[in-house]
Amino acid sequence: MKSYENVLIFTPTLTEDEVRNMVSKHRNDLQAVGAEIVHEDFWGLRQMAYPIKKKTTGIYLVTEYQAKDDAVAKMEVLYKRNESILRFMTIALDKHAVIYNDKKRNGLIGRNRKTEASEEPQKQEEA
Repeated sequence: MKSYENVLIFTPTLTEDEVRNMVSKHRNDLQAVGAEIVHEDFWGLRQMAYPIKKKTTGIYLVTEYQAKDDAVAKMEVLYKRNESILRFMTIALDKHAVIYNDKKRNGLIGRNRKTEASEEPQKQEEA
């Protein structure tokens, strides 16, 4: 099984309930094609770099999963049929990207990075 990362941009006209239904439908579709979801990150409403179908914002969902090769093709057919999805992109991850994503989830890399320096003052205050 290979690792993939998928970005979906939903139309901003969806209600909260419709978005929840779309996200759960996406999870169910992935599981139906035999994929195992590793991590899901819901970014919410974001400004897009350029308008798509006269929309300047979109609701973003990033999913990392493991699946067989044919699962990606099946999912992309479903994405093309769904009018609520403005854009989608699926990327095959190599071993370095998988390690990077794992470190980022654990807070070792990125904006929310956990550092030892920030933890030391807390230990001193407790003592």
